[in-house]
This record gives sequence, C-alpha cells and structure tokens, in this order.
Amino acid sequence: MERTREWASVRASVVLTFAVALLSIVVGLLHISGFSVQGPLSPYIPELVRRTVGFTGTITGFAMLGSGFALRRGYRVGWHSTAVLLPLTAVQGLLQVSVFSLPLVVLSLVSVPALVMNRGRFDREFTPSPTQLAAAAALAAAISYGTVGSYALRDEFAGVDTIVDAFYFTVVTASTVGYGDVTPDTGIAKLFVLSALVMNVAAFAVALGVLLTPAIEAQLSKALGKMTEKQFDLLDGHVLVLGTGDLTEPILEELAKRGGVEHAVVTTDETVARRLDERSIPVLTADPSDVEPLHRAHVEDARAVVVATDDDARDALAILTARQLNPDVRIVAAATQRENIDKLRRAGADQVISPATLGGHILIDCAFGENGDSIGRIADDAFDSEGE
Repeated sequence: MERTREWASVRASVVLTFAVALLSIVVGLLHISGFSVQGPLSPYIPELVRRTVGFTGTITGFAMLGSGFALRRGYRVGWHSTAVLLPLTAVQGLLQVSVFSLPLVVLSLVSVPALVMNRGRFDREFTPSPTQLAAAAALAAAISYGTVGSYALRDEFAGVDTIVDAFYFTVVTASTVGYGDVTPDTGIAKLFVLSALVMNVAAFAVALGVLLTPAIEAQLSKALGKMTEKQFDLLDGHVLVLGTGDLTEPILEELAKRGGVEHAVVTTDETVARRLDERSIPVLTADPSDVEPLHRAHVEDARAVVVATDDDARDALAILTARQLNPDVRIVAAATQRENIDKLRRAGADQVISPATLGGHILIDCAFGENGDSIGRIADDAFDSEGE
C-alpha cells in the first residue's frame, strides 16, 4: 500500500508538470495575440511587459514540457529544472495579469509541494553520450561562427547593426528560411555566408540525426522484441519475471488476473520476447543473471521477483544477481530438479517450490478422490517440506 501511494504521488508530480506546461503555452499565446480579459492588477503592469511576458511564458511552457518528459523518466535534472520553472511560471502568470493567467498561478503553486515531497524519487542521473556532446558542440560552434563573423563584417551587410541582428541572420540562414531582409553586399561577405550556410546546415543535420536515432532504435527494438528504456522508466512496485520456460504462461496469466499489478519479463529468448511484446507485456531481451538488465528493469523497486525457467543453474545465477541488487525483495523460484531446492534457497530465494512434487501430490490426491481442500496442504508441503 505504501508503494502504491508513492507511485501515485510520483505520477501526480509528472501530470501536474505537464498541466502547467500546457497551460503556460496556451496562456502565453493568448497574451501574444492580444486576446485577454483584464485582471485586477492590469492598471499597474505596462502593456509591453504583459505582451513580453506572454512570449516568454510560451517559451517557459515548452521548457516545462521538456522537464516533464525528464521527470517521467526519473531524471534528477528534470526535478531541478522543474523546481526552477514552476516559480517562474507563477511569476509570469502574475505579470500577465488576466483572468486566464490566474489558473496558471494557482496550478504552479499547487505543483510545488508535490514536487518537493517526491524529490527522492527522481534520482536517475543523466549522462549525455559522446554523440550528443559532439552534436551540441558542433551546433554551438556553427552558430557562434555565423554570429561572430557576420557581426565582424557588419559593414559589408545590409541590415546587420547589432549582435542580435547577426544572431538572427545566422539562425535564419542556418534554417534555410532566408527572409531576404539581411543581405551581403560584397564578395567577401557572400563567401562568408556560403561557408556559414554549409557549416550550420551540417550541424543542424547532425543534431537532427541525434534526435531521430533514439526513435529509430526504439522501433527496431520493438521489432526485435526488446523493451525500450522509456517503457521501463516508471516501473515501480512491479513483479519481475526472470527467464522464461514452461511455467511462464501460467505465471503471466495469473498476474494478468490480478488487476493493477505491473509486471515485466527479462529473457534471452528473442522469439518469446517478440510474442510477449505483441501482447503488450513489458519485456527486455537480455540475460536475467546480468546486473545491467536488472538495473534497467528497476529490480531495486520491484515488489517481488519470480524465477522459473527450465535451467536451475541459470536460475541460481539470476537469484544471486537479484538478491545482490535488492536485498529486501521477495524472491520466489521453481526448481526443475527436486535436489536443487536447497541450492536455490542458498542462492537467495525466499521460497522454492518443486512443480513436479506439487503435481505428483495433486494427481495422487485426485486419484484417491480426495476433495479440493487438501490442495492447500499439498501446496504447503511442496513449499516447505522439500527444502527441510
């Protein structure tokens, strides 16, 4: 129950952040367009300030959307950026001073306590890849080259007088929009524009590739039956099934009957993984005895781990890894060979059953016409007596 409350509060923080982001964008656009109903503070705020804050409020809203996605993935940087942006949206709402901005102020203030209370839940570190760093550096260098160069050659341009004009010209040129309001007047300026155009288009292409690559990888992962990182991010209080075997289907069917119980599967079998993915069952194609896949599957936040393949040796390794990563999680295992029950317990399983022993007891019980009440006793024997 405690885990459920924590999970709900985390979701509330994410939902409130997205709500503030969307409201900030809408309110900002309304004020930019001049469509607003004056509020009680309107006489004290100049019109230019209100329109300017509307523009910046829209930008803040888009930044808040980015923070919301970062929060949804559990990143600490998302928590910090949201903690900065929420008070900012509240202040911008006050400066916009219309009835449309009042809900934005209230929602921003309401979101702060939920964010503060869940600070410890957003603990995932963001480490940009070398490709992302290279793309960002290339983009920054290209824009700097265009801005500084056009400003240095401003006497040879029509329409470039300030560094802002130079930056505007660089962005318009790099995006290949080319409004034509700023033009080079000399041969040197034209050569510079060509070089800046090539550099900026190349940098934008690299940055776009870096942005699209994760989406392409996600589609390939889905085709191969691999669960993406994004799908794992909010797993919390879930049941983690390590490996697949003859008992996998009954286990998943039983979990499905218990509505609201999140579960995920880690398996090395790509055929099984594809089949599970088609049924919208969270699945990761990896070795369940490795540390990295269990970290991705959030074993540290799992309520239980179920290990039931057809290989007791691999099950023991998976149990050891899960126990090492989460000493408090409840681990249940099924032993293919009766003599391995004690070994799986020593590996770290809290409870081990022998399906063969359990099945044998039930069959004989049914053969002698015993009623179903004895099945509980038989199950208890299979759980407890075999390991004694």
